[in-house]
Amino acid sequence: MICSHFTCHGRLSRNDARRMDRLDVIDTCTRLVWHADRREWDRLAEVLAEQVTLDYTSLNGGEPITLAPAEVVNAWKGTLGGFDATQHLLANHLVTVEGDSAVCTAAFQATHRKASPHGAALWTLGGTYSFSLTRGTDGWRITGVVMTATWGDGNRSLLP
Repeated sequence: MICSHFTCHGRLSRNDARRMDRLDVIDTCTRLVWHADRREWDRLAEVLAEQVTLDYTSLNGGEPITLAPAEVVNAWKGTLGGFDATQHLLANHLVTVEGDSAVCTAAFQATHRKASPHGAALWTLGGTYSFSLTRGTDGWRITGVVMTATWGDGNRSLLP
């Protein structure tokens, strides 16, 4: 008898379960930026936990904030929705899963485009994201996002 990635008894091996968790965590983080870039605001809320701590202090100063999914969506709709287009690319994912908690750290490049009569139409940032996640009955959900900007290029004044 030939078995797929499931054992012959219909259960995942320990290594396969770890791989599945890793892929599910990466998929959840990718969906976050995908839905934001595509302006799929309802879908964006689906990957968020009941409370999400956002830390953009490396870019904006201040303190991290904790918001409900609808508040995150409204904030991002107001900021990202003010651009003609955005593209957030994630790469080099490092995933640690411990029980029902996970951390995914990834390099990012985020390009923001907006026609501007007073300068370049692009603003691009690079750095790392650290996503905290928790597993519930409906899958992995993001509980925290720490964005650490390490470089930028272009017209930052494009921010709405």
